[in-house]
Amino acid sequence: MRGGSLWQLGQSITRRLAQTDKKVVSRRYFASEADLKKTALYDFHVAHGGKMVPFAGWSMPIQYKDSIIDSTVNCRQNGSLFDVAHMCGLSLKGKDCVPFLETLVVADVAGLAPGTGSLTVFTNEKGGAIDDSVITKVTDDHIYLVVNAGCRDKDLAHIEEHMKAFKSKGGDVSWHIHDERSLLALQGPLAAPVLQHLTKEDLSKLYFGQFQILDINGSTCFLTRTGYTGEDGFEISVPSEHAVDLAKAILEKSEGKIRLTGLGARDSLRLEAGLCLYGNDMEQHISPVEAGLTWAIGKRRRAEGGFLGADVILQQLKDGPTIRRVGFFSSGPPARSHSQVHDESGNKIGEITSGGFSPNLKKNIAMGYVKSGQHKTGTKVKILVRGKPYEGNITKMPFVATKYYKPT
Repeated sequence: MRGGSLWQLGQSITRRLAQTDKKVVSRRYFASEADLKKTALYDFHVAHGGKMVPFAGWSMPIQYKDSIIDSTVNCRQNGSLFDVAHMCGLSLKGKDCVPFLETLVVADVAGLAPGTGSLTVFTNEKGGAIDDSVITKVTDDHIYLVVNAGCRDKDLAHIEEHMKAFKSKGGDVSWHIHDERSLLALQGPLAAPVLQHLTKEDLSKLYFGQFQILDINGSTCFLTRTGYTGEDGFEISVPSEHAVDLAKAILEKSEGKIRLTGLGARDSLRLEAGLCLYGNDMEQHISPVEAGLTWAIGKRRRAEGGFLGADVILQQLKDGPTIRRVGFFSSGPPARSHSQVHDESGNKIGEITSGGFSPNLKKNIAMGYVKSGQHKTGTKVKILVRGKPYEGNITKMPFVATKYYKPT
């Protein structure tokens, strides 16, 4: 399932649950439930009214009792708690783990201070994106990273293949996949004050992109100040046997203001924040430069290369890419993935990769790719939805201002 359809699927399920016998709907949407993997919070989701759907081989909540629109707005006003345990956390260790990882990603990993991290991109030999990932240098010989659920198998195979070759030449690197842990994302303005109730560590000293191993609610957790909503917040890696207790504690300490939130609102939130979804806005044939992630390519890496596809990417940095990722406002029905983008003369200049209605802006937003030269903010376009053209214009992203917690 592509993430760009999550909002639509959520709305469809909501309408059907309201209009149709719920047992019939359950059979239709959840027929493959027995074949799906379940997170440690599965029963907790169901008990709290989670509407479970297949996603990347897992049974995940797309929404709860409130609507996707209400959940999206509540995240920005108060806060949201997401179960993202379907994603894959792993550690690379050894004295050569940093130079090894730098052969696979565009980040200047060596330049990161211990306890800090960054978004990066795993690239292929053609400069395309295998996946995007948040990586953290825990120490000089320990890297912690999280890869997307839908990319887990190919990412792990890719890393393992190159690790074997690296080790065969004497490199010191090993890995551990954290299947014993669950991952929760706590996002929104109440995230920090609520989480502070559950730890003795001073969270005001942990800034955006920083990492710490600490005790939260009696469990040893990996805490990263990051997220996928544009809001301040945290991703918390917790031992799976303590995941439900931690989720309960967070909800209780928020006195009902932080809500369990599903994948539908998560998709709306990341789109409002202008963040890519792998499989929609980034794919094997799209480079980090084309995706607007040039900032994620470390200055030293631009000079030295040394990662897969570096020749292609460094040439794009020199000459400029032929296509660029941009944001759109549009009229009419919301644009969806694969909607064509035309110029005012009717010539195709690009394609939408993600789109929907913004619950916070109360208007249609989208992102996609257009030809270089046609990407300037304010450029008027026509966006085809079900074959009919609607007025639109190119705009900067994020659509909703980010609120990351950074030093003043």
